Amino acid sequence: MNKQKRVTVADDDPGILDAVGMMLEMEGYEVNATLNGHSILNFEQGLPDIYVLDIWMSGADGRELCKKLKSEERTKNIPVILISASNDLKRSAETAGADDFLAKPFEIDMLLSKIEKALTN
Repeated sequence: MNKQKRVTVADDDPGILDAVGMMLEMEGYEVNATLNGHSILNFEQGLPDIYVLDIWMSGADGRELCKKLKSEERTKNIPVILISASNDLKRSAETAGADDFLAKPFEIDMLLSKIEKALTN
């Protein structure tokens, strides 16, 4: 039987967090959603299979969190998708070590296909 994949989503917009979390759960993912980006570095709940992080969050920068995740032994191989309202940040997302980038607003199908692609690589 397929183990349910765990997705950690961090965004400081509650509307986006709710919508994305709900859609991912409907697709069968186990979702850990947080408004506080720094809380993803607290691994008490165990590690996810993939991270979806907003670049600009109050008090946290998704690129910095991505660099931190990619530099730690336990999390360096977990895919990270960075999302941002600014398409100009694609290059800085790649520089931070992100596996993929998605500009807001995005279609949920696009996010789902990027998640599936990242999880099969």
